[in-house]
Amino acid sequence: MKITKVPCLKGEITIPGDKSISHRSVMLGSIAKGTTEITGFLPGADCLSTISCFQAMGIEIQWEGNRVLVHGKGLRGLKEPKTVLDCGNSGTTTRLISGILAPQNFDVTLTGDASIKKRPMKRIMEPLSQMGAQIISLEGNGCAPLKICGSPLCGIHYLSPVASAQVKSAVLLAGLYAEGETRVTEPYPSRNHSEVMLNQFGAHVQTEGTTVSIVPAQELYGCGVDVPGDISSAAFFLAAGLMVPGSQILIKHVGINPTRDGILKVCQAMGGDITLLNSSSDSGEPAADLLVRHSNLHGTEIGGSLIPALIDELPVLAAMACFAEGETVIRDAAELKVKESNRIHAMVLGLSSMGADITETEDGMVIHGGKPLHGSVIDSFLDHRIAMTFAVAGLCAQGETTILGADCVNISYPGFYQDLMSLAGK
Repeated sequence: MKITKVPCLKGEITIPGDKSISHRSVMLGSIAKGTTEITGFLPGADCLSTISCFQAMGIEIQWEGNRVLVHGKGLRGLKEPKTVLDCGNSGTTTRLISGILAPQNFDVTLTGDASIKKRPMKRIMEPLSQMGAQIISLEGNGCAPLKICGSPLCGIHYLSPVASAQVKSAVLLAGLYAEGETRVTEPYPSRNHSEVMLNQFGAHVQTEGTTVSIVPAQELYGCGVDVPGDISSAAFFLAAGLMVPGSQILIKHVGINPTRDGILKVCQAMGGDITLLNSSSDSGEPAADLLVRHSNLHGTEIGGSLIPALIDELPVLAAMACFAEGETVIRDAAELKVKESNRIHAMVLGLSSMGADITETEDGMVIHGGKPLHGSVIDSFLDHRIAMTFAVAGLCAQGETTILGADCVNISYPGFYQDLMSLAGK
């Protein structure tokens, strides 16, 4: 994909549905009794991997226009798949489905693409094993492929060393089937979509501070799920609207769950002009239209308890920081190293090639903003968020920016480039 500088961005867009909520709606719908109707589902490659895994275990899933219907068979309704389950590029699928599969009465093997086979799975293997799960890394490296032999589980109190919604969710999903109460305590609160949706489907989940607890469920029941727009996808348009002079963009019906709205807090701390309109709360998930206008930005510090609320938005915030006056420090973000790529290295490499003053640190980066950027050839490392970040940066850079492996955006946002160019009048 080749990107060149644009004079301004104007208009309104509706972004695809939230990836995290889309995954969970299919998973819980599959192990609930009755039909779950999902509107706003994200048809990205990652979420399609989740659908294919549950279809392989005997769940009927239909598309009707913009609706997805999941015909669940209850907590014990899954069947042993005839083949290995392929999670594609989806860490969410791999980790969360492990919590559901560990207590089943059959064995299964999970695999994925080359990226998944390098991403750390010990973080879910350890707590699930403490619950009694039999889960093995077939290569012995703590990564997929994973062999899961279904077995009875007992509730535990797990003290998670990282604030990770995927770890927490895997343990809570296993806790649906475990004997006794299951609790997870995190160092900081991570996104709470699983807790919200589990309660919606009839489970009993409670949160006190950074500890979440669940008791075993007799049954879950299908319901309607309205998936708001993904704030992680909206982040690229928020950044573009703030960075490109003369811009004004209205982003419709975006999820603003307080465990995910760190991007809004940081943009406003940097002097960004963002207004929330038409707030609502469907399916327990708050949403609003976001009106963003070009702003003169200044540097800030991003770290601590804010990191779990914007971990996926840090790459585009790093790009934004290049167009802000002063210094921006991103710290406590070592988790970026084990995403679809090492996002710290990918951002520092790409932005440096565009002329940015950016330094890599052990757990983040330091950016001295205000230097003009120029086009460059960017390696996306087949990471959707890296590709989208540099597309936005290229809108403000002199010359042409070429993004290699650009179609990896299909993982979360198949129409991203078209939407971005439409705002530029192209």
